[in-house]
Amino acid sequence: MRQPLPSPEVAAAIEAALAEAAWITRTADRRRVASRLSQERGFARRAAAVCLAQPAFDGHAKELRLALSGCDGWTAPELAAFFTVLGERGLCFRDEEWLVLALEPAAGLDDKGRATVGEHLRPVIDAVCEGGIDAGARPRLYRLIGRVFRTGPEAMPLAALVPVDEWAVALRDRLGDAPPEGLVRLVHHLAELDKPRPTQRWRVRCRELLRADGAGDLVHAAMRAFGEDTELQRHWGTVRSIVSDVNADVARGFVWAVVLLEADDAVAALSELVPRAAGVPRGMREDLKLAGAAINALGDCADPAAVGALWRLRGLIRHRALRKQIDIALDAAARRSGITPGQLLERSIPDHGLAADGTLTRAIGDWTAVLSVGDAMTVRLGFRSPDGATVRTVPAALKDSDDLAALKAVRKEIRQTLSAERARLESLFTADRAWPYEEWARHYRDHPITGAVTRGLIWRSGGHGVLPEEVGPGSEVRLWHPARASLEEIAAWRGTVTARRLRQPFKQAYREVYLLTPAEEQTRVHSDRFAAHIVDHPRLYALLRQRQWRTTWLGAFYDGHATEAKKELAEGVWQVGFRYESAHVEGGEVALAATGPIRFARRQGRGFAQAELAEVPPLVFSEAMRDADLFVALTSIAADPDWQDRGEDDHRTYWRHTSTGPLPPSAEVRHDALARLIPRTSIADRLTLADRFLVVQGDLRMYKIHLGSANVLMDPDDAYLCLVPARKRDSRLFLPFEEDGQLSLILSKAFLLAADSKITDEHILRQIEGTHRNAE
Repeated sequence: MRQPLPSPEVAAAIEAALAEAAWITRTADRRRVASRLSQERGFARRAAAVCLAQPAFDGHAKELRLALSGCDGWTAPELAAFFTVLGERGLCFRDEEWLVLALEPAAGLDDKGRATVGEHLRPVIDAVCEGGIDAGARPRLYRLIGRVFRTGPEAMPLAALVPVDEWAVALRDRLGDAPPEGLVRLVHHLAELDKPRPTQRWRVRCRELLRADGAGDLVHAAMRAFGEDTELQRHWGTVRSIVSDVNADVARGFVWAVVLLEADDAVAALSELVPRAAGVPRGMREDLKLAGAAINALGDCADPAAVGALWRLRGLIRHRALRKQIDIALDAAARRSGITPGQLLERSIPDHGLAADGTLTRAIGDWTAVLSVGDAMTVRLGFRSPDGATVRTVPAALKDSDDLAALKAVRKEIRQTLSAERARLESLFTADRAWPYEEWARHYRDHPITGAVTRGLIWRSGGHGVLPEEVGPGSEVRLWHPARASLEEIAAWRGTVTARRLRQPFKQAYREVYLLTPAEEQTRVHSDRFAAHIVDHPRLYALLRQRQWRTTWLGAFYDGHATEAKKELAEGVWQVGFRYESAHVEGGEVALAATGPIRFARRQGRGFAQAELAEVPPLVFSEAMRDADLFVALTSIAADPDWQDRGEDDHRTYWRHTSTGPLPPSAEVRHDALARLIPRTSIADRLTLADRFLVVQGDLRMYKIHLGSANVLMDPDDAYLCLVPARKRDSRLFLPFEEDGQLSLILSKAFLLAADSKITDEHILRQIEGTHRNAE
């Protein structure tokens, strides 16, 4: 705490108090101090309190409380002396018990006395927030501090916007020293919101207060100020926070105020606030009160865009309680509309102002900017000059244009919506939804955003698979899945996708299908199909979260050495769990994990009950197992080409067996794709597709690339070739899918090794030539 220099009057009061209570410094026995304190009265007792307030006596909280409990007759200079000598003293748990005893007499002084004390009380505001005082006790302390700073009955109450964070300071600076009476009443009312959702009475009063001049501007200023961070010191380091705990209630009040204002930018502002308050950005402290309020407020927004915003946030937020709040908000909005949550969502996808053809045209100066959605993953921004010439780069005359910056912001929003739509439509595999033609055409095929995803997919209409332009009026439409198709139909669609160079938004024609095995019928309630794999733990954790599984970081010691990642499927009807545990620790962190069984559960009321595998719908089972296959394929140490040089002894056997072993279903699909792609390559005469390998005939050696791990073995003795080329694929080669990167990696290695005589990398050449010499 930084104290201002005391005035001569306060300095004299400090000197007199310390001289009167000098006996405390000389007395080492705390019992004797307490005994004498019980006998002191008047100035002597007040002087003892001032002495014990010094940082040197921060271990004498009980004696300080005893001294203050019997004090009366405080003068303003004496109280100012008390708060001044607190100096750099930190406040701890239960220190509020003695601090209240000093604040109450300070709050009872006259205007002049409170002004004297107030000059030396401001550092206490920070100490209360940053110290170890219980959060539940802080509001009372700030109310007392606010009474000390009270300058009139209509003044801004300190407890409403406590200036301990950048957000509150920014609003106080905006309000000034003498804010309008209407704004003071508004802020005071907003600070009274102490629940996640306001009562109807609170809302009615808030709407009345929002009619005051400047109220709307203040609310919008508060929402903008949420973008400023305050650095807080915690025992684990520095974290960024939006608001301090003591300002949580008034912050929630402003969140609801922007909704009650029915502001045009309410959805955008709340959508930006939620992930920051949820701690999504690295280094941000979670503020569940504020995040929950923003989610609930979005759920109450009349703007249809709020539903789409909630869905996008659901894919971003990982905190279980917040995700549940999002689901509740979506369900409530659906009930109000009399439709299912899925229907509400698909009808609420924003078009971002795009025309039916997926373009947005704006005049910027003499130029015309055109924003266009090319496909499910491409959003282009082009420009047309006054003479009609088209350019892809930003013209120099527009680089500093505010209109261009606004258009780029729209492009970013479109990309986010496209990403969310790809994830939403992929999740429909397990929902097994069906649409009447007219509804499907309006909300899917003809939507400027969703249509870009829809047009790259195969749909089922009239009992067979069709492309979107082939769906006929009056029919029922479903999303096509290979699990519901014959082998002949699957092969035909894979050929169509490859021949038409149709790059699908997610793997569909080449999608893996996982059926229940006899072994799983025997285990009944769990599957060991992807158990006993050694995987890279950090990569697994990141991939689980990316695929919207809930999980926790494994702990290196004792608690948290095992966990079960979970994901809800079929619109929340089913839940899948994938267990894994610590397998190797490096530097105090879990580096490797061992995968375990997979289990399923069916929703019962608000919870889930374990189900037998035979009861799980085939599409739910297949999609869950597909995720597990993906996790193992991408994070297994078998896919690490450097592992044999640095691997632990107890995992080398696993690496050797798995890196060149039998193919998982994902690699079998890769085999099929390669069979169709190889004839189209310029090195087709050097490639041969075997059961588990792509065989490459180079100028120097013959190589076998494993279709699962992409690891390379060399003839004649299957010596391992450590090869880590760049994963940048040849843009001239069409790939029907590229979900995990393995297909392009295998092909890039094939192109490199087919021309092995042109390799200049010394590390690779030493391996090839060394093996060749040994063979000779």
